[in-house]
Amino acid sequence: MSTKVALITGASCGIGAALAAELVSRGLTVYGLSRRGTAPEGVRPMAVDVTDAEAVRKAVGAILCEAGQIDLAVLAAGCGIAGALEHIPEAAAAMQVSVNLLGVDNCLRALTPPLRETQGRILAIGSVAGVFPIPFQAHYSATKAAVESLLRAYGNEVRPFGISVGVAMLGDTCTGFTAARRTYGAEDGVYGGRVTESVARMARDEENGASPEGVARVLSRRLLGRRLPRRFTVGAGYRLLVLLDRLLPVGLVDRILSLLYG
Repeated sequence: MSTKVALITGASCGIGAALAAELVSRGLTVYGLSRRGTAPEGVRPMAVDVTDAEAVRKAVGAILCEAGQIDLAVLAAGCGIAGALEHIPEAAAAMQVSVNLLGVDNCLRALTPPLRETQGRILAIGSVAGVFPIPFQAHYSATKAAVESLLRAYGNEVRPFGISVGVAMLGDTCTGFTAARRTYGAEDGVYGGRVTESVARMARDEENGASPEGVARVLSRRLLGRRLPRRFTVGAGYRLLVLLDRLLPVGLVDRILSLLYG
């Protein structure tokens, strides 16, 4: 049997880089796509912006020419913005949607034909924020909720072809994502400093969160296991939170979110 070939977006840092390195250590041939065009040792880097549909198609074609197949894909590219919704520039909101949602869409379009040939697997990196919309990170939360809906619908479309589709709902993780988050509306007077306090609380939670290497080990086990779950949450505490969201009234959940981040 030939070595499995994996494609990972967002492979220059954070969870994407950690997972790319983990899959290389497990003997896979891994292509790492990122805007920077850098990747961990042993990963084959490709400079690709996922918001550019043509660039994504060309990258997939180049991998097929070189490796002959794609068995696994992980869509980990993403970014975050923060601030009161009324203060987020329209261009920044559009960028958030373009990267986190339409970037996934671009990859799904390009990857479907080769994954159909291998009856492969595709995993998108979601977030618990898609279940618990975070105040002052409305656009990020919305894109992560949309990614889950997109993958669930897509999964039913491609199920007859043997393509397995999953979404990993991640919680706080200590990566460079925190420092890269752009916050708008620093003049926080009308909100009484709540934006600054909320973003700082989130940053502390992330800095004390799980390591990307630990998350990558969990993701690799799910990705390479007997069956890829359609949706799963990483971390016992976050699994409990997602369960509580299904059991508690929406008003109560929103009240808790307001107390924590509002």
